Amino acid sequence: MITRRHFLRAAGAYLALPLLGRAAEKLPPKRLVAIHVPLGMMPQFFFPKAGEASSPYLDLLAAHRGQFTVFSGLSHPGVDGNHHAGQCFLTGAPHPGQPTFRNSLSLDQLAAEKIGLENRFPSLALTVKNGDHYSDSLAVSRSGVGIPAEGSPRRLYHSLFVAGTAEEKAATMRRIEAGGSVLDLVLDKAARLEKSVAPEDRARLDQYFQSVRELEGRLQRSIAWESRPKPKVDYPEPKDIADANLVIEKSKLMFDLIRLALQTDSTRVVTLSLSTFSVVPHVPGVKSETHGLTHHGNEPEKIAELRQIEEAQMGALAYLLQTLRDTKEAGAALLDQTQVLYGSCLGNANSHSNQNLPVILAGGGFKHGKHLAFDPTNNTPLPNLFLSMLQRLDIGTDKFASSTGKLRGLDA
Repeated sequence: MITRRHFLRAAGAYLALPLLGRAAEKLPPKRLVAIHVPLGMMPQFFFPKAGEASSPYLDLLAAHRGQFTVFSGLSHPGVDGNHHAGQCFLTGAPHPGQPTFRNSLSLDQLAAEKIGLENRFPSLALTVKNGDHYSDSLAVSRSGVGIPAEGSPRRLYHSLFVAGTAEEKAATMRRIEAGGSVLDLVLDKAARLEKSVAPEDRARLDQYFQSVRELEGRLQRSIAWESRPKPKVDYPEPKDIADANLVIEKSKLMFDLIRLALQTDSTRVVTLSLSTFSVVPHVPGVKSETHGLTHHGNEPEKIAELRQIEEAQMGALAYLLQTLRDTKEAGAALLDQTQVLYGSCLGNANSHSNQNLPVILAGGGFKHGKHLAFDPTNNTPLPNLFLSMLQRLDIGTDKFASSTGKLRGLDA
């Protein structure tokens, strides 16, 4: 009998992989990086005022003004629930605070399905929190399941660039095969259950099967890539940052690794959550925990302290854009082929508003240097921007989440 485990191993041996160095490609690949700031940005410092092209926060990105567009008047229809909304930043799934909430496919995972399957990692889900986190991840599978985010720079570096010993590779294969054995058992039990399932539970069981199929695909790719050499990079192995308050420093470290992952074509799709909950960032003038500061009640001292943190975050974004501009590929900047989405599902953390979200899109070949202002009261769906981004990635779709069409004014 051919078990699923044996099938996966055989499939992995024959799974087509890209030529090293992207020799098979004539044009540089298109890429996507999505970054979420869970606590938002103070709107009075982020958005340009009427008739103005910049703002105090955007001034910190002045060196890159021609490489990004800032948006106002965007939000996710139906996405409420205050901080619960963060898990929907890339999905747009409505009412995340309700007990019956089920998330949906995220922007990055749809992109990974279309442009990431030739890479060692179809996508990378990352966080600045220490450890692995489901709750802090932006990436959501087609079955609505969150993909855990990697929070260790050292582990990420090892996954990307460090070749294991023969013993380590053998251990990895044993773990993969063990995963295949588990899937055999799971599917056998599910198949028996399917015969007696009630009609009202059919959708739940279908979702379960879909999750298993997604795991099968990952196992196949893992087997196929296990024997392939990893790229060499001129970058020292990073140490993990144990101090959670060094969140700005860790952001920049993650940005370095993202740039290397894109440059080596180890992946083309990355998400990163820049959570500052319950930390006191090592920023001059900051003495208080970030989340508490976002509920500033318009107290000038708290606003001034929070502004220092948010300016440091914008400075880190400027660092990422600069590294992508400085990295050349086929005579052009890596930023030219990389869409960098930066934003939040909180429009105003002080009031827990999920309207008028702070959003920036940089790079990716769009015509930038603008402020696209939409109705601040009757917001335009943020997925309209996502649809424009997907089509720019040559992904043939005319609908994503709550989109009503491409975003007006954003030209390629």
